[in-house]
Order: sequence, then C-alpha cells, then structure tokens
Amino acid sequence: MGIAERIQQLRKSRGISQEELAEKAGVSRQAVSKWESGQSTPDVEKISLLSDFFETTTDYLIKGIEPVKESEGKWSAVAFAGAGTVVNAIGLIFAVFIWLEQQRMYATGIGLAIMLLGTGIFFTGQLLKGKEKAKAKQLFVLVNIWILPFIPLSCCYNIWNGRLSGGIYHYLAPVPLLVNSVRTYALYWAVYIGLCAVADIAMVRKNKV
Repeated sequence: MGIAERIQQLRKSRGISQEELAEKAGVSRQAVSKWESGQSTPDVEKISLLSDFFETTTDYLIKGIEPVKESEGKWSAVAFAGAGTVVNAIGLIFAVFIWLEQQRMYATGIGLAIMLLGTGIFFTGQLLKGKEKAKAKQLFVLVNIWILPFIPLSCCYNIWNGRLSGGIYHYLAPVPLLVNSVRTYALYWAVYIGLCAVADIAMVRKNKV
C-alpha cells in the first residue's frame, strides 16, 4: 500500500469527504483526488500537515512504517458513543413505559433528562485524544437520529393534532397519540421513519465519497 492508499484510508477512517480534507489541507478537492489516485504526491509541508491532522507520523504516510502505539485507556470515543446510545435508548424506553403505565407528564421530563445525560456521555468521549472520534460520531448519529428526536417530535405532533381531550398532560406525552384520525397518525410515522432513513442514507453516502 502506497501513500495514495494510506491517505484515502485515513480520510475514510475519519469519516470525512475529499472536500473536507481539502479544506483542512488548504488545497482543492481535485488535489486530494490526485493524491488518492496516485497522480500526484503532496509536498513535504502538506505531508506534515496531514500527519498532524490524522494524528500519525510522516514515516507512516511516506513509508508505511506503523507508529508506536501509545497505551490508551480502557475507554475510547467509540465506547463513550456506545454508552451514550444505550443511555439514550433507556431514556426513551423508560419514558414510554411510564406513560403507558401511568400517563403522567413527568414521563417526558424523565426521558429527556436521561437522554441529555446520554448525549453528554457521547460529547465527553469526543474530548478524548485518539483517532476514533470521527468514527464514534458517525456511529452515534446513525443510531441516535432515530432516538433523540422521538419525544420532541411526539410532543409537537400531539400539540399540532389538537384533538386531545386530556389537556396539557396529554399534549406532552412522549409518544404520538392516536385519537381520531388514523390517517394523520399514519402520516406522522411515515414522515418520522422517512426523515430518519433519509438522514442515515445521506450520511453513509457522504462518508463513502
């Protein structure tokens, strides 16, 4: 594997596009494309800049000599992203469970508070040193795009629907409530699933460039 393949591999491992790498390196996207296709080679200044950005060594970029790995802690950015995702999922499940059992407004507040904690765990992982932060961010967003908006969108749907008989407590339910219109209820789920799926597909395609 030559320098062209290593640059491409490092870029994709960070989950960034050629345009984003070009912006970081202060060159055009065409220049990055030529680096990755082997049509040209970055100069010494750009190699130094790339090694700093990718948190590797110039020897690895030029010769493929693996850098000596520093001992890392037990927790990586990916682990924090995973833990944050689990906490967010627990928050959503907990809120829905409380609502279905007791139909109390505090179910929404508890769910959002737990999700805030889970998101905080993810951002804590982004403060760590390491090469996995971009991967962790991508994985977190891919999963949590389905989790985090659910309660806020449910509340918005219930308020917009405006046909509820239970007052503000029902308006702030953490789940969309089926009251009169099955068509409106089905439309909500179609829009929710469609938007989340489109967001995930767009992110995956972006990181394949």
